[in-house]
Amino acid sequence: MKNIVLSFGGSVLLSKDVDVEYLFRLADLLRKLSSKNKIYVVVGGGSVARTYINLGRNLKFGEDILDSFGIEVTRVNAKMFAHLLGISNQEIPVTTDEAKQIKKPIVVMGGTTPGHSTDMVSAELAEKIKAVRFVNATNVDGIYDKDPHKYPDAKQIREISVQDLIQKYGTKWDSAGKNIAIDGPALTIIKRAKIPTSIVNGKRLDQLEYALTGQPFSGTTITL
Repeated sequence: MKNIVLSFGGSVLLSKDVDVEYLFRLADLLRKLSSKNKIYVVVGGGSVARTYINLGRNLKFGEDILDSFGIEVTRVNAKMFAHLLGISNQEIPVTTDEAKQIKKPIVVMGGTTPGHSTDMVSAELAEKIKAVRFVNATNVDGIYDKDPHKYPDAKQIREISVQDLIQKYGTKWDSAGKNIAIDGPALTIIKRAKIPTSIVNGKRLDQLEYALTGQPFSGTTITL
């Protein structure tokens, strides 16, 4: 059985236009795929986390405190999704080592400690379990040359090297709630561990399934 890590952005899982039917279909998809794969899902905090982080920043709180707000939201999101799946752990692990030990067909977790985004947690977990692939599900169709939400002429990048992304984003984690395709610390692990990684729109369940099963998909492949 192959290990797969799925990082699910909180803004995909709980965005304003996501309905209950979508969540049911997503859960059905992961349950189906878990018959042949061990799936580890890392859930992000999304807009709810960023709301708390922005409020805390305005109140002059430090970055570690702001990050802890986001982590708590990711764990609530993870707990909700774990209960929806039904075949996963119901208690949310607080470290990747704990997640690695869980024997359920699907393992769900959120953030861990300040300074570790869920991107980094996902990459760290993928390295520890020797995942055959790491899929990052966002709310856009992969990586673009500029923000597609702001620029209608933004062009999708179908393939990009991890080194090019490191040059673009760097390797450091500098602020809580940062909203980019994938952050520098995660890229560092991906490069070191040579983890096959892809970025896909989590709302397009057909493309998500293709990415999770190693088939051609509409999104971005990160080359090593």
